[in-house]
Amino acid sequence: MHELGVLNSMVHTIERIVKEQNVTEVSKLVIEVGELSGIVPRYLEQSWPAASYKTFMEQTELELIVIPGIVKCKGCGRVFNAVYSDLSCPDCGGSDMEILEGDDMIIKEIVCC
Repeated sequence: MHELGVLNSMVHTIERIVKEQNVTEVSKLVIEVGELSGIVPRYLEQSWPAASYKTFMEQTELELIVIPGIVKCKGCGRVFNAVYSDLSCPDCGGSDMEILEGDDMIIKEIVCC
């Protein structure tokens, strides 16, 4: 479960950023997680208490927004959600796809008090 490591790195990065801005508290952190990112949202939620423990973000609410894994079939050009189609094109059955969105994880918003 690499989600804890990802969150630990994120907490340290956010800590550096908010200190530069003279902020002492973050009330909410909003993260967008793509379905094709390799990050499991449920594991992020479960790891958050450990990642934020004894940091300035220990009381910070974590909000996750899951971004659909949208792909384009290179065989027929169909655009579809890869996860809902079991990673194969619903039209031609092809599995050679170009990822259009949903393959990353980003910090969307840091809400400070």
